[in-house]
Amino acid sequence: MTPFDINKVRSDFPILSEKAYGKTLVYFDNAASSQKPKVVIDALVDYYSTYNANVHRGVHFLSQKASAAFDAVRDKVKTFINAESEREIIFVRGTTEAINLVASTYGRKNIGQGDEILISAMEHHSNIVPWQMLCEEKGAILKVIPLNEKGELIMDALPELLTDKTKFVSVVHISNSLGTMNPVKEIIRQAHAKGIPVLVDGAQSTAHEIIDVQELDADFFTFSGHKILAPTGVGCLYGKLHLLEAMPPYQGGGEMISSVSFEKTTYNEVPFKFEAGTPNIADAIALGAAIDYWNQLDRVGAAKWEMELLKYATKLISEVPSVRLIGTADKKASVVSFVIDGVNAMDAGMFLDTKGIAVRTGHHCTEPVMNFFQIPGTLRASFMFYNTNEEVDALAENLTKAIALLQTHSVA
Repeated sequence: MTPFDINKVRSDFPILSEKAYGKTLVYFDNAASSQKPKVVIDALVDYYSTYNANVHRGVHFLSQKASAAFDAVRDKVKTFINAESEREIIFVRGTTEAINLVASTYGRKNIGQGDEILISAMEHHSNIVPWQMLCEEKGAILKVIPLNEKGELIMDALPELLTDKTKFVSVVHISNSLGTMNPVKEIIRQAHAKGIPVLVDGAQSTAHEIIDVQELDADFFTFSGHKILAPTGVGCLYGKLHLLEAMPPYQGGGEMISSVSFEKTTYNEVPFKFEAGTPNIADAIALGAAIDYWNQLDRVGAAKWEMELLKYATKLISEVPSVRLIGTADKKASVVSFVIDGVNAMDAGMFLDTKGIAVRTGHHCTEPVMNFFQIPGTLRASFMFYNTNEEVDALAENLTKAIALLQTHSVA
């Protein structure tokens, strides 16, 4: 591990030297998907070029090499989030599939008529819809931890929401639309005091926090590879082993079976019980390369740099006339979300795009959050450790130009 060096880090990411509309690319859509270091791209190319084969099936050289590389990633993930056993790591397509897996397996087995499931008011749709579907199927009730005007959970409401009927809690670690860092450890503590299991949506936090699932005492934790420098289409679900062993399979097919006959099927052991069919081998191997990259990165220095970026961007953007920040929690990750008086967020986002600046516009798959603030959506600039103050300067400068142009047209 070497001390954090922003120039060295940026050289690891080929896309950061690309142009957009002839302008230097400024990529501020990291909450949607991070960029990839060359070592991750090389891992993909190396797999497909030199040892492409299915895993756990062949006795030939390529299959054995692919199987060894694929299996090693599970152990890397275990260490990365400090799980107790690699058997507690299940490969999925991403956070969305992981939450659906838990809802469809643990949920269907343990949630019944009149039971309650608790989520928060700032959840991504992926942590709302699966639970709504389960509640509709089972006759259960979905309850919500409310928000305040700063975009923080009203924790004083939690004790009354955790009732004898509450059978599950699923909560986001860091809000993708507000940047709020939720007190998930305290939520878990209160839920466990009543014997209630908790799932933590770590889609955003895994890129910005050092995750320790044992220290959190999370029953389930999930993240997506593409948000932590790895490819799309691969992610992980962590679950405490005793819970996973008691859960029925999510899908049926190859690999998840021990024995099949027309009379009866017996299932494989965890984690293979939940991994039906050929896995996403190439992207899982590249996820392993991404974890290797994180492990050699000065993560303390990277986190400090992100907080400096957040502070700088918050000050600069809030000083732009007509801008109003949405989400001003005391504890935030590197996300600045805002609206502009008299200017449509998408119009401003399209203007910024012509200047090579990539931001997100819309409701960010958190419509209930936008409804709470009585807005249709926001512009969102989300940062990673490879972003710079100069890029923030470019955003503020061009945002000012966008407002001047678009407000003039609006008045006209």
